[in-house]
Amino acid sequence: MIVVKFGGHAMTDENGNFAKAISAAQKAGEQVVVVHGGGPQIDAALKAKGIVSTWVGGFRVTTKEIFDVVEDVLVNQVGNEVAATLGKAGIKAQSMSARTLPTVIANRRTQLIDGTPAELGFVGNVKRVDSSALLQLIDQGVFPVVAPISSDEDLETGLNVNADFAAAAIAASLGASSLIMMTDVAGIYRNWPNKDSLIETISAVELESIKSGFAEGMAPKVQAALDALSYGAKAVRIVDGTDPDSFASALAGQGGTLVIA
Repeated sequence: MIVVKFGGHAMTDENGNFAKAISAAQKAGEQVVVVHGGGPQIDAALKAKGIVSTWVGGFRVTTKEIFDVVEDVLVNQVGNEVAATLGKAGIKAQSMSARTLPTVIANRRTQLIDGTPAELGFVGNVKRVDSSALLQLIDQGVFPVVAPISSDEDLETGLNVNADFAAAAIAASLGASSLIMMTDVAGIYRNWPNKDSLIETISAVELESIKSGFAEGMAPKVQAALDALSYGAKAVRIVDGTDPDSFASALAGQGGTLVIA
């Protein structure tokens, strides 16, 4: 079982490399769950509506107005597009909302990665995952494509969960052999922006010891990788999703930054 976090500019996938790699994994007998983001698409939708959003510590401050846009874009636009792209490659995929089923249960996040208190609005902090719907689809030979919109524990209030954290929690709940996080950079850099400082392999213990030094955009990814391992995922690989060959390389156990327990 492999869980893939697919997001950012990687989602353009103009040549269909992502779908081709997923198809190859399927033919090799691998089960795959895709958890997608959609930051660029959300930004475009908010801009079209004249809504200004701000970021704090790597999290989008989410008012109810912004949440409604985020949910609509992720569930009704991006998820369907990703599933359709996979379908064109002969993959039986189904988009789903982690709130509707519900799969991801969360409460409101009230602090940043470093523990600093923050007013983030309708931003979720994952509490638990009910993987029954995912397993049902997988048993039917369907690849789930999951939008990381979650439900509060009251099962009524919707929350915007960072896709990295949703993917980490889902990977852990499924006991995934690997979580592949596709992002906009080649991996984790020890001294960003020095591109010679890319970390090829690092233990969770060492990464934990240096995590406070990472910039806002990378901080949630680093924490998500640590969370996935602490909850039971076997390994996490962070790769450059803008590189058309990176996902296929990741499936082959190469490239980016590998974080191990």
